[in-house]
Amino acid sequence: MKRLVLAAYRVRGLIYLPAMIVLVAIAVTSGLSYSDGVQQVRSTIAWCAIVAFAATIVLAFLGPSLLPAREMITVTSPVHGRWQALNSPASNVPSHGIRMYGQAYAIDLVADPLDRPRPAFGESPAMRHPRDYPAFGEPVFAMIDGVVVRASGWRRDHRSRSNLLAVIYLMVEGAVRELGGPGFILGNHVIIRGADGTHAAIAHLQQGSVSVRVGDRVTAGRTIGRCGNSGNSSEPHVHAQLMDRRSLLTAQGIPMAFADVVLDDALERIDGLPQNGQHLTVAVREEPRRRD
Repeated sequence: MKRLVLAAYRVRGLIYLPAMIVLVAIAVTSGLSYSDGVQQVRSTIAWCAIVAFAATIVLAFLGPSLLPAREMITVTSPVHGRWQALNSPASNVPSHGIRMYGQAYAIDLVADPLDRPRPAFGESPAMRHPRDYPAFGEPVFAMIDGVVVRASGWRRDHRSRSNLLAVIYLMVEGAVRELGGPGFILGNHVIIRGADGTHAAIAHLQQGSVSVRVGDRVTAGRTIGRCGNSGNSSEPHVHAQLMDRRSLLTAQGIPMAFADVVLDDALERIDGLPQNGQHLTVAVREEPRRRD
């Protein structure tokens, strides 16, 4: 029984998305007139979608308690310089409120250099151009050695969502993006498979900046793109996570720590992750030689 629940939990994304699409389609077409036979079929499909959608909610609550414990893996930081943590697993798990798309232990990082502070939330305008943020265009680096199994860079960089009303709008457009699958949530992204089967994903990259292709062999610390504001992103930032497989719909998150970082005013480097609101600083290092 436990294995069956865990298997269902892993594929809940494959149930959730079609069920949501069906429910949205039925809601949008509810004002049209249908024959009795068609209406009966619609009702049957609607109830099946409701049951499937409810099952994914139940699985979301039951599944985590049955998951085996995973050891933390230390990886190379995907950024250099001074960055602030948002939605960090060092403060809460799941860090983004859900475990879907393998992001139970994901972290968001926003650039916050001392010489160019990022715009504060609530300041006008509500939708700033991404170049107003110091993170936009900053280089992003591979977290592990491995092979690139996914590289997407065609999605546009939209404007920020810089106040409460704009964030509400982001939530609505995020629901629409989900209809297109997890790729539209992550925006431009790169996934690297390590030798041990661990997969490192970095998301919300700048349009046209992805510098690796599927099949490339990369070394941790190599530049793979630049920070952007694509996908379900409120402002330019780097979203980083480890997963146990390539598929974002079936992957489970893996705990991680960044190697050799300085957290806030610490005097020495440690392996770890910053908590929400805490800064990490990573010295700029020489980029490793390319292996592809």
